[in-house]
Amino acid sequence: MTHRFADIMFTDSVKLAQEKYGSLEHNNRLQETFGPNNQLMQREAEFIELRDSFYLASINQTGWPYVQHRGGPPGFLKVLSANQLAYADFRGNRQLISVGNLANSDRCSLILMDYPQRKRLKLIGHMRVEEAGDVSQEILAQVELPDYKARIERVAFIEVVAFDWNCPQHITPRYTEAERIKT
Repeated sequence: MTHRFADIMFTDSVKLAQEKYGSLEHNNRLQETFGPNNQLMQREAEFIELRDSFYLASINQTGWPYVQHRGGPPGFLKVLSANQLAYADFRGNRQLISVGNLANSDRCSLILMDYPQRKRLKLIGHMRVEEAGDVSQEILAQVELPDYKARIERVAFIEVVAFDWNCPQHITPRYTEAERIKT
């Protein structure tokens, strides 16, 4: 099976750029041999569950991309299954740009970073948001953060279509205060 992320992201125009800059052969090998990368395995789940933030991209109705930083305590982004992630959207999100963009397109992209270890996981998928009152108590219990007292207004669900790990070459190590204290 081919590499699902590459199958989707390596469009004809991307392949022309890869050819122009000399990386087409490398990326063809990636696409043909490093797959399928369409279901989260233990490695990805453990990585996701340790993150305290991620970047979320969506597209608005005029075609403009929007990237939003989402943060919380480690593990606030929950792995519900091999293809589904979820997180609580708490009271206080007032711009609602990503939520509004879903009316145009449910496609999204996430980048999750481990700066100290210089690791990056990219995910693409379909996102939907449900009102907290419409979500089962089981799911609410999974996404709630017991030590965080804000009220859950919505739950965001991401159906993962594909993912890719990135090369660490240009990731500058950065450390949270807690990580600095540990070292």
